[in-house]
Amino acid sequence: MADIQTVLSRTFNIFFESEKSSGIFLIFSTLVSLALANSSLGQGYLSFWHTHIAGLTMEHWVNDGLMAIFFLFVCLELERELYNGELSNLKNALLPMTAALGGIGVPASIHFMLNAGTPTQAGTGIPMATDIAFALGILAILGSRVPASLKIFLTALAVIDDLGAIIVIALFYTAQFSLVYLASALGVFVLLLVLNRVFKVMSVPFYLLGGALMWFFMFKSGVHATISGVLLAFALPFSAKAEDEESPSHRLENLLHKPVAFIVLPLFALANTGLIIGPEWQESLSGTNSLGIIAGLVIGKPVGITLACFLAVATNICRLPSDLKWSHIFGAGLLGGIGFTMSIFIANLAFSGKADIVDASKLAILLSSLSSGILGFLWLKLFSHETQHDARIYPRS
Repeated sequence: MADIQTVLSRTFNIFFESEKSSGIFLIFSTLVSLALANSSLGQGYLSFWHTHIAGLTMEHWVNDGLMAIFFLFVCLELERELYNGELSNLKNALLPMTAALGGIGVPASIHFMLNAGTPTQAGTGIPMATDIAFALGILAILGSRVPASLKIFLTALAVIDDLGAIIVIALFYTAQFSLVYLASALGVFVLLLVLNRVFKVMSVPFYLLGGALMWFFMFKSGVHATISGVLLAFALPFSAKAEDEESPSHRLENLLHKPVAFIVLPLFALANTGLIIGPEWQESLSGTNSLGIIAGLVIGKPVGITLACFLAVATNICRLPSDLKWSHIFGAGLLGGIGFTMSIFIANLAFSGKADIVDASKLAILLSSLSSGILGFLWLKLFSHETQHDARIYPRS
């Protein structure tokens, strides 16, 4: 059995540093939002996000418009990982793919068992996703105490988690469906594919214009408009050559790093975490929906991720990178319980029009994400040691 070295690519390092900064900025934005909502300015602050512009509230423009850009960015990263990154090698990809399945299935099952047949059953998708920015931000704070391969593992896991959440949103959180508008959106997607594959159009503005039109049709179709960002990512021309940084997909991914980190996600946090924490806040956490979210994220994530990896390794489906230990995998599972962005996003969709349940869900998500982040940090700090972080060893048969 031979060993090969895998060095973190320049593109991955840029992505990692961007997510690290984004996580810090997200924490700041969330604290500001909570402080404003519970201050004397609270009523005005919350009213601002419900101001209507062009038929939609400010909150809707953030959640339906700007978050489409976030989905576009995530899927551009996923596409790069599939072609040139950790997911391009099936042997390496199987571990985070298996982990993601466990990290999706176990938390969702916990929530479903507690809420089956009740009005809050729709929240089953809430504890499924992992917030990339927060999770990688904590790994960045740990620095060389954690192996580089753990950063790659957690990134791939979080991206696949988000893909699972996107699929759930598309399939189960659709309102007032219109086949005509959906067909129109898919027609624009096909047109963009033709521009890419047949006519070899490489101009990014053409695709952005088509993406905007696709967003409008998707919004009118009842399928959540952010799915247009997913489709646009896979319609853009992409070069499978790792050294080619001039493809539209690669250029747009680099262009979106900072806007997503410092504009889109902070605005999402400001618009969605303005919770008024009243004297009955503890009571709101005792409901089965809140308990399902907390148990799913804090317990279900690490258990699901670790158990899935253990079974996959035990059955020889895949193996751990030689510098990873089971304590690292469990620590990554704890960090996987940081749901935040995608969990809040799904909560808004699951309980649209039910403000009290949405607020209780958000509070449960915030407390779960905080607990998971602290536990994951302490666990990895306790069970990890200083490492050489510029290169890692992966087993190869």
